[in-house]
Amino acid sequence: MTSTSTPGSAAVDAVGGAPGYRPGATLSLWTEIRRQAARRRTQLALGFMVLLPLIILIAFQLDNGGDDGEGGGGEFSRLADLATAGGANFTLFTLLVSSGFLIVVVVALFCGDTVASEASWGSLRYLLAMPVPRARLLGVKVTAALLYCLLAMLILVGTALLAGTLRYGWAPLNAPIGGEIAAGTSVVRLLEIVGYLCVSLLVVASLAFLLSVSTDAPLGAVGGAVLLQILSNILDQITALGTIRNFLPTHYGDAWLGLLSTPLQTDDIVKGCIASLAYATIFFSLAWWRFLRKDVVS
Repeated sequence: MTSTSTPGSAAVDAVGGAPGYRPGATLSLWTEIRRQAARRRTQLALGFMVLLPLIILIAFQLDNGGDDGEGGGGEFSRLADLATAGGANFTLFTLLVSSGFLIVVVVALFCGDTVASEASWGSLRYLLAMPVPRARLLGVKVTAALLYCLLAMLILVGTALLAGTLRYGWAPLNAPIGGEIAAGTSVVRLLEIVGYLCVSLLVVASLAFLLSVSTDAPLGAVGGAVLLQILSNILDQITALGTIRNFLPTHYGDAWLGLLSTPLQTDDIVKGCIASLAYATIFFSLAWWRFLRKDVVS
């Protein structure tokens, strides 16, 4: 009795899988999104994005309540005067105080924990034994992590805009560097700022992801990305470094302030986007190269 084969079975044999196995059907993006949503760190991180604007709102109320009319509050009171001028201004202030550290930590958490945590739990080898192709595993992991980073940013901005508008009303956006942006244009400018911040944070995301595939310690991956970001900020303040500072990943971190000027100042924004995309491409490429050659099952 002779055996017969079909073109479909030949294709299956070519990938070395059992009948019916399709590499592209393993570990779908939606499955990973649901897995990450069930994790406590995801829930806490997103919850804090909602909580932070409310904390700032309460702080403003306490500051106003404690003002004794003699200039109490200092610099914070002066910033509060700007932030309490309307919902858009409150949102801008929230971005100002959170973009330097808090958002960096959240992005590093989502991207640095995603693979390293699987390795620390011992579940990474089982995912690869299902079998999930390594390249697909990384693609799904990083896509889900970046989507959660974007969601966290949108939750922060949306909550701040809603809470600020309900408390202070809607008014033109007053830029810290001077000038006023019409109320109708304020939302567009805020979205442009969020877009630039997302691009610039790709450096943190890609570095955290590279560390995540290189270590079994999630805290090491998250902390390493945050510490290197802090180090870059410190070096950027040393003027003796001259033009070397232009190559630091955080050098153009505040370029989004150019979106608040009239006319728009976009030169540094373009440079910042190019630098961020270049760093992200290098770090993500190194992550793929490292993981595809890493001994995971030993």
